[in-house]
Amino acid sequence: MLSAHPLVLDEFARRLASARVLSRLLDPADLSAPALLFPRARVYVVDAAAPRPVLRAALEQLRSAAPSARLLVVAQKFSEADAFAFLRLGARGLLTYSAAREQLSPAVSAVAAGGFWVPRAWLSRFVDAIFGSRRPAPAAAGRARLSRREQQVFDALLENLSNKEIASRLNISERTIKFHVSNVLAKFALRRRADLILHFFHSAPQ
Repeated sequence: MLSAHPLVLDEFARRLASARVLSRLLDPADLSAPALLFPRARVYVVDAAAPRPVLRAALEQLRSAAPSARLLVVAQKFSEADAFAFLRLGARGLLTYSAAREQLSPAVSAVAAGGFWVPRAWLSRFVDAIFGSRRPAPAAAGRARLSRREQQVFDALLENLSNKEIASRLNISERTIKFHVSNVLAKFALRRRADLILHFFHSAPQ
């Protein structure tokens, strides 16, 4: 866990009492250090309330030291620009402080397992802002595992459409759509449609 505020670190640690937690306090003095030292971890919970130069230096050095690090960012609130910036940096989770009171532990577990924890409202705007009308193409190996109908459902999922909207587009029942959605997620070893969207953003050429 990384934060510029000791009380925040204490509160995060209390919320994650069942996990092994290592904390690091960020302060402006870190900016003069040649490199920040981070404990090795499966998930890094980053408090976005740190001074921006310190936060930026920490995230850049963390990505350099641990390119495959799984990031969960917590903030008082997220502007659209901030949320998108964190997602582009590879953040797999975005939580407000208020949501973290109940969701920090399950969010860390989801991110540690390779999933994502991002509100659906952010996903729609992020997908529109990044891809516009051009959706990310799945990897060839992934597409080869999908039936024709599953490919249609897959494309609709990347547009963040609801089951009702997909059913209307494909002219089949919502119950059938639910079946296909479950199959698509299972074939990519993902649990939620949000995971699918972010997985293909992070794996698509930038």
